[in-house]
Amino acid sequence: MDAFDAIPNHVVIDILNKVADVKTLIRCRSVSKRFNSLAAQSDSLLLQLDQIFAAVESEPEVNSPVANFFRSIFKSILPIFSRSAKPAETPKSPAQILAGFNRIRNLDVELYGGDANLEKGAAVKWKAEFGETLKSSVIVAFRSATVNASATESPVNAVETDSEFVCGLKTRVVWTINALMAASTRHHLMRDLVKEHKEMERLTVRDRDEEGTVVMSAAGMKEYREAEARVDEKGLGLERVRDRTEVPNVRMSMRHAPMLKLKSGICLEAATLVVVRPSGVTSDDNDAELATEAFAADCMYGEAVTALLKRRRNVLEMNSF
Repeated sequence: MDAFDAIPNHVVIDILNKVADVKTLIRCRSVSKRFNSLAAQSDSLLLQLDQIFAAVESEPEVNSPVANFFRSIFKSILPIFSRSAKPAETPKSPAQILAGFNRIRNLDVELYGGDANLEKGAAVKWKAEFGETLKSSVIVAFRSATVNASATESPVNAVETDSEFVCGLKTRVVWTINALMAASTRHHLMRDLVKEHKEMERLTVRDRDEEGTVVMSAAGMKEYREAEARVDEKGLGLERVRDRTEVPNVRMSMRHAPMLKLKSGICLEAATLVVVRPSGVTSDDNDAELATEAFAADCMYGEAVTALLKRRRNVLEMNSF
């Protein structure tokens, strides 16, 4: 017996929890029978996904005599070149990758990249909490960021003209919809994982570009499982739109500044803060608490949130989509 074998199991598990990275832990499981057993008991994991694992809807085929002719030619010669090639591996879902781990408490999932396609210079950052469906979301966005010490900040009580409000509103609503669609897609991708790992207490899904974050608490995941159980019992179906969870009717508290100057000297053009909740949830008074908590760890966005909370709040309703 070597010195490592003398280390108690609970100490080894604590060490493996510090490792956290799922790929590393999977490699550890091949070291020995003991490691195979102990690594599976890690309860704090980081899963980094390098590729798309969800089914992607294919583009519709062009139906014309010429297209059909070339399609038949390519289909006939493709096997000649592909005989020696290895079949492409089907990307595994998070639930499949984590099938061997049976005591997950806290899971961080890191996606390969962000979701939104924005105009150059624009940025949208968001955080959303889910249960069965969307519970709340906080979105901060701006059209551009520049360093300009001489820039003049728009007054807190400045009133936009009708034309400025309408033009700016369209862009802000597009930003909000993009963020909600990205959040609902990530929630949908985690559905099997949430159903299978009933021991989980917290799930966080973010991207490497730090664009958006989805969180689910133990209560939110329990709510989701119960909803899925009702579906199985009654033969009903949770509302799905393609590969994402349906966003319910929502109420949006929107604050905006045409030009927001931060203490650091950074100027944000068309700075926007949106707090989203399902319609019927009357808790607009804690916008400040929800928004501040969402971006407390980010200096620039946190400062922007604090400044935007002083702006006038405009309330809008949006139907489910």
